[in-house]
Amino acid sequence: MGGYIISNRKVAVIGAGFVGSSIAYALTIRKLAREIVLIDIDKEKTEGEALDIQHGIPELGDAVVRAGGYEDCADCDLIIITAGRNRKPGESRLDLITGNSQILKNVVEQIQKYYTRGAIMLVSNPVDVLVYQCTRWMGLPDGRVFGTGCELDSSRMVRLIADYTNRDTEAVKISIVGEHGDAQIPIWSRASIDGMPIQEYCETQGLPWTKEQREVLTEQVRGMGAAIIKNKGRTHYGIATCACYLAGAVLDQRPAIASVSTVLRGEYGVSDVGLSVPSILGVNGVEKRLEEEWAQEELTLFRQAADKMKGVLKTL
Repeated sequence: MGGYIISNRKVAVIGAGFVGSSIAYALTIRKLAREIVLIDIDKEKTEGEALDIQHGIPELGDAVVRAGGYEDCADCDLIIITAGRNRKPGESRLDLITGNSQILKNVVEQIQKYYTRGAIMLVSNPVDVLVYQCTRWMGLPDGRVFGTGCELDSSRMVRLIADYTNRDTEAVKISIVGEHGDAQIPIWSRASIDGMPIQEYCETQGLPWTKEQREVLTEQVRGMGAAIIKNKGRTHYGIATCACYLAGAVLDQRPAIASVSTVLRGEYGVSDVGLSVPSILGVNGVEKRLEEEWAQEELTLFRQAADKMKGVLKTL
């Protein structure tokens, strides 16, 4: 995949609501970008968010953070799209399709006028559907458009397993794949703690590791976004740190492996649909989708998730 060398570490964040501004803030304190441009229809709020972030202690981040317009998408190393309506209590991510699909179309039309290079990261929901649409509309090389996908779900699962086994999160490795939504699948067959298969680790610690235990954790992660929205009206910190981690792979040119959403091209027997699989992320976005050995049941569930998403795409 042809690429380029990052020189200016310029990032545009489209949508300056809770998610977009939290991402801009996280990027600033991680010192990942030199210039962050916030773009939003509400110019006054965007100015306020940019100033608020910019006023932090310089030692914790010295990026130039400013409000701008779509013309600032030129020469970006990364464009992050968070524009769209958020979920309300009781809604699924798929309930957002119609409105957010139209918003994305308008955003893409504006980006296309000025786009010169860079990866495009989608955060808005339903992320898998929007990744598919954005990939089609932008017409960029494979992997240049990707979505945060199941990286947040994977992060949530790591936290729950770490709590259950009383280990640090760094010790836990697991990927959730498929839809960032109800058809998500934890890949238990490859999960590990301290490099040991999770079943083996739990046995050595005298911890139960049953099918029921796994189902409880799966349901908890699946419903976590909805639970947070019920409690506080929105989610933004968790997704902001995930987006920041993924942005680091692009801007720092240090490849990372993450479960992110792209349009599949035959991996795991699935094509022409946006879903998350473990992928190598780098300067060009997703450089390679990994084809791991999964248990047959996991593979079957993944292909069912693909069929479900294809059904959703047909309704658009």
